[in-house]
Amino acid sequence: MQRFLITAGVVLLVAGLLWPWLARLPWGRLPGDIAIEREGFSFYFPLGTSVVVSVLLSLLLWWWRR
Repeated sequence: MQRFLITAGVVLLVAGLLWPWLARLPWGRLPGDIAIEREGFSFYFPLGTSVVVSVLLSLLLWWWRR
């Protein structure tokens, strides 16, 4: 558990430092993401992005456990 927390902290630190460049990536605008905008109301649900992130994390954790 300690190794996981340290790794997660390092990953968050690196992501925070790289955020100006990571924000320019097209994440969050993938096909399958639901965006509804009306007057006085906006709804956004990143379904496609969630699936991609889930698959990548699953593969990473599977690889890490081997």
